[in-house]
Amino acid sequence: MTRPSAQGHTDPTVQPVPASVTERVDAADSTLQNPKQAVIALGANLGNRLETLQGAVDALEDTPGIRVKAVSPVYETEPWGVEPGSQPSYFNAVVALRTTLPPSSLLERAHAIEEAFHRVRDERWGPRTLDVDIVAYADLLSDDPRLTLPHPRAHERAFVLAPWLDVDPEAVLPGRGPVAALLGAVGREGVLPRADLELRLPE
Repeated sequence: MTRPSAQGHTDPTVQPVPASVTERVDAADSTLQNPKQAVIALGANLGNRLETLQGAVDALEDTPGIRVKAVSPVYETEPWGVEPGSQPSYFNAVVALRTTLPPSSLLERAHAIEEAFHRVRDERWGPRTLDVDIVAYADLLSDDPRLTLPHPRAHERAFVLAPWLDVDPEAVLPGRGPVAALLGAVGREGVLPRADLELRLPE
């Protein structure tokens, strides 16, 4: 359960979630047995970036065993690990969800959504139509090379921490501490909130 009232105090660009939507989402939760909370980071810097991010949110909600609980504001950021100006800027967002899928199945679904948007993995740090990264899964700590949890670089990426803080001001990155403190340490440079853009919470 997100706290819409808390969101409004931390970021005036975050729109409160209507009570009717919250009630529907909570009712849908009753179809999940012992769901786990998970956090997904989305990013796109090719094509229609906003449409792609919305498509990813909708695809997650359409997945059996997943209920999308909150969608962050959109941020525009410079590409990570490349020369400035060598690629288009990214649109980034974070999705908080509840799921009965185990981490491995959630990863398979994330990859399937990327492939549906023609994600190509030709080069590290290369431009991409869509990134769907599992940032955290409950309190799970795992050094499995296929899916390290939490995401091994989330604590140093403002484009993950800033939108995550928007959807959950009390968020904690397992093994690293409060997201608010982590964001304070790395700063918000190069991470621009796009108040003119909005992702819809699936109905």
